[in-house]
Amino acid sequence: MPSSHSPLWVLRMSVAVTAVMLACSDGITDPEDLEPLDLGTLGGENSWAYGINDGGQVIGMSETVLGEKHAFLWEAEEMVDLGTLGGSQSYALAINGSGHVVGYSHTASGGEHAFLWDGDEMIDLGTLGGEESVAYGINDSGQVVGWSQTTLGDWHAFLWDGEEMIDLGTLGSHSVALAINGSGNVVGYSATPLGEEHAFLWESGEMTDLGTLGGNTSRACDINDSGQVVGWSRTTSDDRHAFLWEGGEMTDLGTLGGAGSRAYGINDSGQVVGRSATTVHGMHAFLWESGEMIDLGTLGGGNASEAHGVNDSGQVVGRSGTASGYMHATLWR
Repeated sequence: MPSSHSPLWVLRMSVAVTAVMLACSDGITDPEDLEPLDLGTLGGENSWAYGINDGGQVIGMSETVLGEKHAFLWEAEEMVDLGTLGGSQSYALAINGSGHVVGYSHTASGGEHAFLWDGDEMIDLGTLGGEESVAYGINDSGQVVGWSQTTLGDWHAFLWDGEEMIDLGTLGSHSVALAINGSGNVVGYSATPLGEEHAFLWESGEMTDLGTLGGNTSRACDINDSGQVVGWSRTTSDDRHAFLWEGGEMTDLGTLGGAGSRAYGINDSGQVVGRSATTVHGMHAFLWESGEMIDLGTLGGGNASEAHGVNDSGQVVGRSGTASGYMHATLWR
């Protein structure tokens, strides 16, 4: 697996969850009313939430009492351990409307493989011929996307259609798929022929470079059913800023006053979540809508948070620092 650019490394360095549940008259949460809820752990010290579906089911990873890291599903106020593929660690990274979960797990032989949890068991999705794979996204049709090592040792974006893992190719060399919408359109990032890493949109068998905000790097992290894409890009000043891409144009979403921001999730209403530097140099979860970026704050006593998923009711999930100094999966509601 690549080191400094590895998608696993990126996720481990940026894990976070936040959620929102105060319904307005139109059925969507008012972000001004959000309060964070600590989802706890599987007995260990830290936990991270990565996604939430429209039924309010939350997925992520938690440390156990033995210090292992296990994928979890949180529902009805309870965090359930999803187990592993035989190894000591697993991460749940996305969930669809049916409650099917994808991510990656250590295997009994020590490798890391993409998995699909179908409500009863964790299924190994295999690889494109190499040793490792990770699943990052799943839609309501059960299509799964992620990245896998090939027989040549490269890492390529894949789409799993229920039977086989299909190589989506690249813009140059390596590629990573991070999300898929209901139409089967896929987003992620890929190395270009010039060696830069750019956000891409894959549809109808073709991978399109979405460009950048002026810098040399961008990543597309999520796509909704309207085809709106969010992620982050380096700017001309080399800062990282959250973006919204639609209609062929990439728009800078700004920050909470600090130097940088990243967008990780978007729902079908166009609400965007992620993390941003604040004026006091902290990193806080945000919810962006109608041109405004709103600070979601932290759990009491914590000084950092980030948001990774938002459902169509406006519920947000990510992680937040606690008063005890740990990071816990968080739901803003």
